[in-house]
Order: sequence, then structure tokens, then C-alpha cells
Amino acid sequence: MKDTNINKINIMKAKEQTVPKWFKGMIYEEGSYVTNPFSGEEYLLNGLELSLYDFIIGSQMVFERYPKSVTTKRVNDFHKALTWFRNNNVKAYFALLD
Repeated sequence: MKDTNINKINIMKAKEQTVPKWFKGMIYEEGSYVTNPFSGEEYLLNGLELSLYDFIIGSQMVFERYPKSVTTKRVNDFHKALTWFRNNNVKAYFALLD
């Protein structure tokens, strides 16, 4: 059963994390559960983590579907997002992104 007290968990995690200076995307106020489509493993992400997760997944989709739009800056930001996620929630990183 899913924890319905997401906001309390988000507040606890958000105190330890900072928004990366390079990230210009939207920061979600609330988090959500994310499921790995291959393993079925599920993790609760806070708003900041979910924002970076969506950026990573969105970047992958753009890189695959529109390869001509790939720039060095986009690739660098993608790698920065992966590094941020790995440093801020290593368990979710390995469950959802590795």
C-alpha cells in the first residue's frame, strides 16, 4: 500500500537537497511514485527528485526521437542530472535509472 503522507516525506528530503544552479526546468511542489517500466520496482520521489527524473526521461526521449536536436549542452545537462540524482537518492537512481 502506498504511503499517503507524501508531503511529510517530501519536506524531510527537500531540506537536504538543493536545486542545481544549471537546472532551468520546473520544480514540482509535490512528489509522486515512479515505477521502473522494466522491473516494476517503485520509488517515492519528492518534488525536486521528480523534476530531475522527468528531465532525464524527457531528455532520453528527445535524444532518441530527434537526434539532430542533440547538442553538447543538452548532453552535458543530461549527465549533470544523472549525477545529481545519483548523489541525492542513490537507491532510487539504481532502481529507476541505472
